[in-house]
Amino acid sequence: MPSKLYVGNLAYSVTNADLEQLFSQAGQVQSAAVIMDKFSGQSKGFGFVEMANADEASKAIAQFNESELKGRNIKVNEAKPRESSFGGGGNRSGGGGGGGGGDRGRNRW
Repeated sequence: MPSKLYVGNLAYSVTNADLEQLFSQAGQVQSAAVIMDKFSGQSKGFGFVEMANADEASKAIAQFNESELKGRNIKVNEAKPRESSFGGGGNRSGGGGGGGGGDRGRNRW
């Protein structure tokens, strides 16, 4: 079963190929992706690597966490499941009834 790793503190110049090449030293890489800003196209400074199994993922964490890649000490740990954007979490949508905004106290007719 594949294991997904979070890789943080990446230099902006790190590519998907760089991650794949590095992590292949610890085992079979299923996928490697640097997360890019959708507007600027620049790296967000982190990415994800999916290893073939949990043993290889553990080996990669031990081998590469706090190691240097393109001048930066990278952080490598097990990726946490993405939190759903639906439900829970407070007042993101709907919230408050104030309606009308800046009209308060003015005659609307």
